[in-house]
Formats: sequence, structure tokens, C-alpha cells
Amino acid sequence: MEQFAGIMQDAKMQKNEAGVDYSRFDNIEEAGNSFSSFENLSLNNEDLGSLKAVGIHLFDNASPGKFLMYGADVYRSIPQIPGVEIIPLKEAFKIYPEIKEKYYFRAVDKEQDEFTQTAFNEAANGYFIRVKENVIVDEPMQTAMFMHREMSTMCIHNIVVLEDGAQLNLITGCTSGCSLKGGLHIAVSEHFIGKGAKLTNTMIHNWGADFVVHPRTATIVDENGRFVSNYYSVKPPKYIENNPSTYLRGKGANAKYLTVLASFPGTYCDIGGTVLMEGENTGAELVARAVNHGGTVIQTGLLIGAAKNARAHVDCSGLMLSDKGIIEAIPGLRAAHPEARMSHEAAIGRIDMGEVNYLQSKGLDEMQAIALIVRGFLDVDIEGMDDELRKTIREISELSGHGED
Repeated sequence: MEQFAGIMQDAKMQKNEAGVDYSRFDNIEEAGNSFSSFENLSLNNEDLGSLKAVGIHLFDNASPGKFLMYGADVYRSIPQIPGVEIIPLKEAFKIYPEIKEKYYFRAVDKEQDEFTQTAFNEAANGYFIRVKENVIVDEPMQTAMFMHREMSTMCIHNIVVLEDGAQLNLITGCTSGCSLKGGLHIAVSEHFIGKGAKLTNTMIHNWGADFVVHPRTATIVDENGRFVSNYYSVKPPKYIENNPSTYLRGKGANAKYLTVLASFPGTYCDIGGTVLMEGENTGAELVARAVNHGGTVIQTGLLIGAAKNARAHVDCSGLMLSDKGIIEAIPGLRAAHPEARMSHEAAIGRIDMGEVNYLQSKGLDEMQAIALIVRGFLDVDIEGMDDELRKTIREISELSGHGED
């Protein structure tokens, strides 16, 4: 708590360059109760709707199990698949003392910044997920972080371990009660992917207008492992700064990042990704799509080829739908080996009114035409996404039909 109090004190009389005043937020809540079912959880229809909007269905009895952090309280359903574990992190440290030494702040540097230091100094609150060797989980596992108090602070630490040959499709939804305007969300996530294993990690954000979000994520991938990271921001917070790191350490390891977001007036979104290709024949791809209605969007992506036959590509594209706001695309490549092969592209522009006029000639009104064009711009497929979530993500396109209003 002392570290966090220091952050609050340092920020009390000042704001950072993006206009965030951290003194407005409450201190981090002490870890609450832990429940091994959802029987004691009471949610109204609006809360359930918020969770569904980020792909989370708590009461469908899915076999991989579920995890919900509701404020400081933890609720979970036990996985029904042998070889699959999902345990509150504090409890996991007691059951398996060795995992703290092996995984805790082993991918993320605890000294990275004040937010990782805060997470390190707080009591561990989050989840530990492990899929044992050669276990393949066909159905998506759902986890959720739900903030339910105005101007509260949630600080979590999540660890995911896939042993050799394992596969998991993980959907994590981060959201808040519909009536909440603001809060501070600090999240450290560490992923460890074994030889020949595959983790598909889909993160969905749906925040209120005055939330501040600081994720700190790192992933280590072993030989022939694969990491797929999908990030969708359906409704962005006031401020988010997120630059996850992936280390492709094993020969033939592979990573792909896909980011899709909409930005609105008064929001600041700094979204990127860094991949270090340390093993031979490793590959990486970063794809970013942003639709800007008047906020600030910084798209960054840095691929570092440090081994023989490392292959990588960065693709940053932005669509401006307002005369206000900024999109800044910064695709980066760094070759540290003579046989690394990397490429990048970036494009920012507005909708071609000729395309709008053409669609209107086919019977669509202007808003429908713009929404259809935006939908094509965001035409990406995400593994493990259900119909409810697809419907929510389509709202990005539909909102774009309202132009600059």
C-alpha cells in the first residue's frame, strides 16, 4: 500500500501529459472473499449485460471453468477437464509454492515502472491458469475483471502457463457497472507457452468515460510455440497505455498481435506491442486497426529480429472520421541479425466519399454506407468469439455511421 500511496501523493498536485489526475482514485481494496461457485454472486441485468458485451457468460456451465474478479472478491467455477486448473493466485501460491519462484514477475519486470512496482508490493490478487502437457481445451475459457465502485482502484496479477503441447483459447473481459463513470485499473499479466503449445488470448475492454487503464503484459514462447493476442476496445477508457512484450525464445516460435479500437473525443489510446525474436526461424505479425472519432490514437509496433531467418511484418492502419483528433502510426523494425527479414506498412486516411455515394446509389442511406465501409476496414476474424460478442463489436461500425456528431 505504501508504494501506491506514493503514486497518489506524487500525482496529487499535478497531472501527466495526457491529463490524468491519479489523486481522484481511491486506494486499492484489500483482497476480499474467494468463492468456488457463482451461487453467492448477485448481479443485476445491467451488470450481466456489461459482462456479455465483453464475451463473458457466467452461468452457461462451460467445462473449462470460469473466473470473475468482482471488485476485490473472487468467484470461479472449477474446470471439468482433467489437466486444467484455474485458481486464485494467492491460493495457488499456497498450493504450489514453487510457482512463485518460477513464474511470478519472471516475464514482466517488477521494476518496469510505478505500476508494476505497485502490483509487486500489493497482495497478489488475480488468477493462476495452467493447462497440463498435451491437454487441448477446445471450448474457450472465460475470465472477467469487473469494477463495481465509482473511482475505485483494481490491481490484479494474472499468470497463465501452458505446458508442452497444450492448447487454450482464453477470453478475458474487462468492464464496469453501466452507471460507473471512472476508476483506475492496473493489471499485470504473464504468459508462459511451452514447446509446441498454443495460447489464443482475446482481451475485450468496455469502459466508462473516465476510466484509466494500465495493463502490463509479457509472454515467453518456447520452441514451436504459438501466441495469438487479440485486443478489442469496444468502448475505450479516458486513458490507456498498453505495450505488451513477447519473447520468442524457442526455435520456430511464432506470435501474432491483432488490435482493433475506436477512439472518441477526450480519449487517449496508446496501444502497441513489442516482439523480440531470439530463436531461429521465429515469426511475428502485428496488425492494428483504429477508427478515430476525435480522440488521440498512438499505434506502435516494434519487431526485433535477433536470430537467423526471423520473419516479421507490422501493419498499422487508421481511419479518421472527424476533423478533430489524432492518429499517429509508428511501425518499427530492428534487425540484430543479418538474416532477419522484416517489413512494415502504415496507412491513415478518411472514408472515400465516392464509395459512400456508390453505396447510397444501391439503396443505403449515408450512415448505413459509412458503417458498412468501416466494417470492411475492421474485417478481421477472432477465434473463440460468440455471437453476442460479435454483435457488440459490430457496434464500432454502427457508431461510425453517425459521423462526427
